[in-house]
Amino acid sequence: MKNPELLDIYSDYLLSSFSLVTAVGLSALLDQGYSHDQISRFLAQGKFTQKDFWRMVKGLIRRIEQDQGVLSIDDTIAEKAHSTENDMICYHWDHAKGRSVKGINIINFLYHTPLADGQHITLPTAFEIVEKTERYLDKKTNKIKRRSPLTKNEIVRERLRILVQYNRVKFRYVVWDTWFSSKENLSFVHYNLKRHFVCALKGNRLVALSEQAKRQGQWTKVGQLELQTNQPIKVWLKGLDFPILMTKRRYENQDGSAGVLYLISNDYSLTNDQLFTIYDKRWSVEVFHKSLKQNVGLTKSPTKYEITQANHIFAAMIAYCKLELLKLKQHTNQFALKSKLYLKAVQAAYQELRRLKHWNAQLPPDLQTTIPLLG
Repeated sequence: MKNPELLDIYSDYLLSSFSLVTAVGLSALLDQGYSHDQISRFLAQGKFTQKDFWRMVKGLIRRIEQDQGVLSIDDTIAEKAHSTENDMICYHWDHAKGRSVKGINIINFLYHTPLADGQHITLPTAFEIVEKTERYLDKKTNKIKRRSPLTKNEIVRERLRILVQYNRVKFRYVVWDTWFSSKENLSFVHYNLKRHFVCALKGNRLVALSEQAKRQGQWTKVGQLELQTNQPIKVWLKGLDFPILMTKRRYENQDGSAGVLYLISNDYSLTNDQLFTIYDKRWSVEVFHKSLKQNVGLTKSPTKYEITQANHIFAAMIAYCKLELLKLKQHTNQFALKSKLYLKAVQAAYQELRRLKHWNAQLPPDLQTTIPLLG
């Protein structure tokens, strides 16, 4: 691994910074201990790999992993509206906004488990940056567009295979939202990984209420089933050759409208409450994404090139791990801890300002008397 000392310094810089992070800024912070050229070369020479990342987090994962662990999978977009477009910084569909946005699409694999002292820890075991390296002609618009040689679902399955077969990560459940609940992903978890999934399902998916109904092609949309709320039943999802447990819960949106969440699992022993308790772990990945962007400067690097952006993201993931461990040590949350750092920084700036204000004593007497409030 290239220069682990500078990686440690750079990730600490991400934790302590509250604005854009630059090589010049870090060099100034270190009183030129490292020149900005050294820092720039560090970011530009040789891309950190997922093997590098696993070597760094392996020890932590081994200390916290449990057979009942939960692996949350979701993607996020680090928006880069004003950056030069390339294979990594390009347009991706944002499900939350319902439109394409320009930025870096990152698929995260977050491990979630309780600790003996009652606290919970969430750590990334891996992350994948979606790179659209292929060009194709969009027949609808007659424009050349970018695409990845692998779909997100294919990327997810390959990384899960590595985590299970090579990294030997212990976990029982995989959780994700509707966007990853394809029949290929569900079959892969069930047969290839021999793990359980607890995931959300769209209301337009087709199910049969019995194996006989499945054979006879009697399919019904999930949203049209007369299911009792919080009463799991076994159904057959179209495209799967094994039954699944399905339940639903009604909820109210922030705008007052009603919604329904459908959950499915291949663990038939789970109760309704257990299904939702496990699935609720998925929200830890949403907090993870928010913390990456607000607390460790994921989107705050102005670097232009793919390799420097990729290495910056790698360092941001390391910074998040550091912040998570500090959170446990301080018995607080990451946002409160970052606020504490900000307050300390403001206090230090205020004390420095008070020291500098002694300049008034060196002014001519007439200025000292005419502007007393500046004294």
